[in-house]
Amino acid sequence: MKQITCLGALACGVLFAAREPEFETQRYMAHIKYLASEAMRGRGTGTPELEKAAQYVAAQFKAAGLKTLGGAFLQPFQVTANARLGPGNQLQYPGGKGRLEEDFVPFNFSTRGELSGGLVFVGYGITAREYNYDDYEGVDVKGRVVILLRHEPQEFDEKSVFQGKVYTRHSQFDSKAINAKMHGASGVILINDTGNHTGDADLLEKFGRTAGPSDAGIPMIQVRAEIVAGWMEAAGKPLKDTMAAIDGDLKPRSFSFPENVKVSGSVDVQRDVKTVHNVVGYLPGETAEYVVVGAHYDHLGLGEQYSMAPSQAGTPHLGADDNASGTAGVIELARHFQGRRLRRGILFQAYAAEELGLLGSGHYVNHPLMPLDNAVAMVNLDMIGRIRENKVILGGVATGTTFKAMMERLAAPSGLTVDYSEQAGYGSSDHTSFTTKQVPVLFFFSGLHADYHRPSDTWDKINAGGAVKLLDLIGRVTGELAASAERPAFVRVQDPRPHGTGTASGGGYGPNFGSIPDMSYNGKGVKFADVRDGAPAAKAGLKGGDVMIEFDGKPIGNLYDFTYALRAKKVGDVVPVKVTRDGTVVEVQVTLEARR
Repeated sequence: MKQITCLGALACGVLFAAREPEFETQRYMAHIKYLASEAMRGRGTGTPELEKAAQYVAAQFKAAGLKTLGGAFLQPFQVTANARLGPGNQLQYPGGKGRLEEDFVPFNFSTRGELSGGLVFVGYGITAREYNYDDYEGVDVKGRVVILLRHEPQEFDEKSVFQGKVYTRHSQFDSKAINAKMHGASGVILINDTGNHTGDADLLEKFGRTAGPSDAGIPMIQVRAEIVAGWMEAAGKPLKDTMAAIDGDLKPRSFSFPENVKVSGSVDVQRDVKTVHNVVGYLPGETAEYVVVGAHYDHLGLGEQYSMAPSQAGTPHLGADDNASGTAGVIELARHFQGRRLRRGILFQAYAAEELGLLGSGHYVNHPLMPLDNAVAMVNLDMIGRIRENKVILGGVATGTTFKAMMERLAAPSGLTVDYSEQAGYGSSDHTSFTTKQVPVLFFFSGLHADYHRPSDTWDKINAGGAVKLLDLIGRVTGELAASAERPAFVRVQDPRPHGTGTASGGGYGPNFGSIPDMSYNGKGVKFADVRDGAPAAKAGLKGGDVMIEFDGKPIGNLYDFTYALRAKKVGDVVPVKVTRDGTVVEVQVTLEARR
């Protein structure tokens, strides 16, 4: 194609407005049909199908005439893939030896190691100060294996402080594991509260289906309640009677078993480290500056713990809208700009492992192939394929000084209604990684729907006409960003939504802390990718790059530990926090505030 150079925003605006749309629904849909086909099995991180998808995107970038950076379109990085059961799982207990997946099964987030020692029954394993309830009151579990019940007390009582038929966060498996760890337990045995569920079978959770951290820092297994009921009967604490007593008055019935009642065994949960790839291709410009256009190309594979349809876990979650739609858009934008030479280059990217926590984009911004100082903007396409009533959600518009005026001018003739409500540059998609590095971002999104993270997110539900209309607008936006003489300055925006620990803040529970986690960090503790201006963490002197290792005197091993500890605090609490900074331990006092 003919090379084009624009010398100003006005000239570019006229030039791009005069061009005929070059996006075709048939070509756009061909990419989606391939990426979201049954043969791709949901493009799960660490799977051969994800690597096939990477090769497909790389081939499309090559066909569009993009240049490689460092000699290849693929940028490798390592991730910890889904857990699997190793050969060393075993359990011996009073009266017998357990059969794996018949009598006991580890949780996929369990630490690998010994599960041995004396036993303490701790009811539901809940510490809920907001309800004046603590199963750990009056018992010492340090170095012991705790036995705890599934769910919550009084779960069918609509007048219960535990909200009756609606389970609270205290019922979550990972919350029970972290609470046990913070009380000093050496291991956790969970049993079904079958006495509260008449007619329910005493079934074990299927391994690999449970949400939680990659490693909770404590061994945790589930044992059939029938087995543990025998131990409790021998201790003079019948299981059914004990549950009924707890439910009757919400008073703990925790107790230590006699010293001769012990378990011994080991938990062997293995986690494979896999190499996956971001796909990166470059269209050079006349200067060293460039615009990033990106989308994640991974999805959930067979669903497993991330599926919104747990009963269908094990079925390919095809991810047509999430995010074959955005990946196809990036491919078509690369073709759209083929052969052009604007003031700035355009860096096209497809990220792996977004569904595991923005790992691909997080890796890229921490290991950029071009200086991030030269990135004038990042344009993110995530779930652009299900436009309804010509409405598009645009995030990040307030992060760049020129964005709002540009978008209003370019969107007016597009036939699309743009919702600018998501103005801050933080969220659950890859633009967040660039926001933390102070790169202005624009996030195009067509909205959530009933097929999100379900096997039913299939290609036949894509609104190809709407997506192509949006791609034409994104092409004009990208073209102007790449050609304009004016560079948007980054603006730090106070996110008006509730926030605590960033995109994984735990659903709004607890007071405001104000950090953004670096989801690509895989060491001990919680690394801050950024700290929000004016937030409690910032006021205390914390900043991006710090690694939290302790919160309120409790060691912090991962983001789940931090979220759990934060939820237990109240607005106004002054909490000691320890972080490491440049190899030095720094301790500050953080005064927690209300979420806004």
